Amino acid sequence: MSDDMISQEEIDALLNGGLAGADGDDKSADDAAASEAAPAAAAEEAPAGDTSEDDSSQFAGVLTDTEKDALGEIGNISMGSAATTLSVLLGHKVNITTPSVAVATMSIIKEHYPLPYLIVEVGYTTGIDGNNVLAIQAHDAAIIADLMMGGDGTNPDTNIGEIAMSAVGEAMNQMMGTVATSLSTMFNKKIDISPPKVNLIDLGTEEKVTEIVGQDEPVVRVSFRMEVDGLIDSEIMQILPVHVAKEMVESLMGGSAAEEAAAPQPAPAPAPTPAPAPTPAPTPTPAPAPTPAAPAPQPAAAPQYAAPQYAVPPQNYAPPQMAQPAASVPVQPVQFTPLASGPVPVNDANIGLILDVPLQVTVELGRTSKSIKEVLELTNGSIVELDRLAGEPVDIMVNGKYLAKGEVVVIDENFGVRITDIASPAERAAKLR
Repeated sequence: MSDDMISQEEIDALLNGGLAGADGDDKSADDAAASEAAPAAAAEEAPAGDTSEDDSSQFAGVLTDTEKDALGEIGNISMGSAATTLSVLLGHKVNITTPSVAVATMSIIKEHYPLPYLIVEVGYTTGIDGNNVLAIQAHDAAIIADLMMGGDGTNPDTNIGEIAMSAVGEAMNQMMGTVATSLSTMFNKKIDISPPKVNLIDLGTEEKVTEIVGQDEPVVRVSFRMEVDGLIDSEIMQILPVHVAKEMVESLMGGSAAEEAAAPQPAPAPAPTPAPAPTPAPTPTPAPAPTPAAPAPQPAAAPQYAAPQYAVPPQNYAPPQMAQPAASVPVQPVQFTPLASGPVPVNDANIGLILDVPLQVTVELGRTSKSIKEVLELTNGSIVELDRLAGEPVDIMVNGKYLAKGEVVVIDENFGVRITDIASPAERAAKLR
């Protein structure tokens, strides 16, 4: 019986082991429940369609980090200039922030931005081979159109008509023209663009957005944050084909490399000169016999200069007198030959070329000047007195220039003028107004 008895130590060990086993079973059950609940909670927290546009596994190798940084710098500089241009057009402060660069496809962009967008297609005609797309939300485009047409932008018409589309197209044309100028400065070559094509497209329903890239073809999306003086605070996108983006990067990097190559390089440091080898001590030789010293050379005698000799004027010498001006010189006014008043000869070699040019001939009966009050008081039957006397010749004007004088005549119930005097060139010049 004693062999079957259990000691107190064994009882304690069994009790502790049972409790540990029970706790382990409970913890296992809790861990299993937590593991089952975690995916459900994660599925509830993650919004639908929240996938990364720049999937490293899908678009690996399309753009390097250096190329993305270069495209961000290009967009930052060019859009900074475009913001200044847009500020002038809209009369409001425009701020475009630093861009973010990602690689995606048009189908992914449509999935993430299912909104109506104003799609502006711009083609490069010089300097860059390809096109690019600028996408602006339709509501923001309506505000820009309202500001362009003189409104305050607070209550724009959401239905973008043809006139509003033209206004936005002009704003985008000015912006992209400024961008092309900035690119020309950065790339050190001329870059021109074609007039933009503007279309209103709903990315949530339209099948095809643009013709320059396919739906599943990788594109570079450069997004900017645009703020317009409290009226607009949203995102605009610039969509570039991959080959256009790489060409821009090569133009920027090539220009930087050329500038570095043109910069003067520092001269290389001279190589250290090796220390000369020690020379052996000279072998002593017997001193030669002393020779008689040569006589010391005598210093050359200083040259002697004769004192200058000055001629002494004679006792009756008188200095020369200055010439005196003439006492009286007759002065007469200059005489000019009078200008000839005769007809000036005209070279009519090619006068036939302008014979059929029409000229307006006007006859001026007289003039007067009146105040605004006097003009407003004129009514039917009022008489206006001119500065000409009755029977005085009238002026004949050709294209508003004075030509001749004449007198008024009546020809078959019509007024006419008979030329009585052709003005000379001097008279015509005096009457020029």
